[in-house]
Amino acid sequence: MICSICKKGETSVVDSRPTEDGTAIRRRRLCVCGARFTTFERVQYRELMVVKKNGRKSAFDRDKLAKSVFIALKKRPIDTETTEKFISKISRSLEELGQSEISTNTIGTMVMEGLKELDPVAYVRFASVYRNFREEKDFVQFVDKLDVYKKR
Repeated sequence: MICSICKKGETSVVDSRPTEDGTAIRRRRLCVCGARFTTFERVQYRELMVVKKNGRKSAFDRDKLAKSVFIALKKRPIDTETTEKFISKISRSLEELGQSEISTNTIGTMVMEGLKELDPVAYVRFASVYRNFREEKDFVQFVDKLDVYKKR
């Protein structure tokens, strides 16, 4: 494993343990330069291809999914461990579909449904990008449809 600080490949594993949901191994590493960092090892069931709206295909990138989820949850009261479990759940669900090609629509819908349960604000944030809101009225129309914000 290459050190993120010195860029050398002379690291050793100091601690190794399964993640809480058992879908990955968390490894603490130590580099000869003295830097410590964490890596995760996960099972890759199959190579998933994402079919974009324009028909272009690219390999599924868990890190890209994680980045968009972390942005939606930024400054929200959701801890990193819960977020990682959420991302793992989405990734597993995609793999369990049994398809080698998955549309961005399928991924976006899964993320939105999960965020709706996890954090309503993150749900609206993600939807604003995923649904490409352009004007204030787009937000208003979307939020008006939510049960969470309806007056009781």
